[in-house]
Amino acid sequence: MNGMRQFAGLLVLGSAALLTAACASSSSGTPAASGSSAVSAPPSATAPPATSPPATGAAGSPHVAGVACTTADLKVTLGVSQGTAGSIYQTIDFTNTGAASCTLSGYPGVSQAGGSPVAQIGAAAARSTTTPVTTITLAPGAVGNALLQYTEAGNYSPSTCDPTAATTLIVYPPNQTASASVPYSAQGCAATGVILLHVGPVQAGSGSAG
Repeated sequence: MNGMRQFAGLLVLGSAALLTAACASSSSGTPAASGSSAVSAPPSATAPPATSPPATGAAGSPHVAGVACTTADLKVTLGVSQGTAGSIYQTIDFTNTGAASCTLSGYPGVSQAGGSPVAQIGAAAARSTTTPVTTITLAPGAVGNALLQYTEAGNYSPSTCDPTAATTLIVYPPNQTASASVPYSAQGCAATGVILLHVGPVQAGSGSAG
């Protein structure tokens, strides 16, 4: 009898311990983690975009920099000239007649022409590298220039030069395949071995000869 009473007492004590543990677990309000990792808080701000939107002009259209002046955008005229012993220095002006800014860089192509129909006379102008090449931007109405040196045909014998009257300068703006014609009176050399013309790169402004 005493053994039975001791066994019953142990059962009562075990049940009470289980009830106490269950109550303690439910009162905490947080279930035990089961192998899951903690979740980080979201960032306070989003990252900037990888690329910025294109810059826009006053009208909101994308701005395109460095658009080359085309022959159609330019009025080609002769500026000031100055003579020296055996040579004449002549500026060639390029005026932007377009509605937007454009750029010029490098050397124009220049040659003398004459006859009917008008055709090139002799060799085209060689490049003069005394002045460095730069890129200039011409706003509407702005002017750039290149300096042309003309060596007088009379410096050469007729047999070497084959003198021929020139009435026109054919001018190709830098990097363009369409030309402009400018009235110009001088003596040319039909012999292609004689180079009478030397031209420098375009510069800003109307320039001055010499």
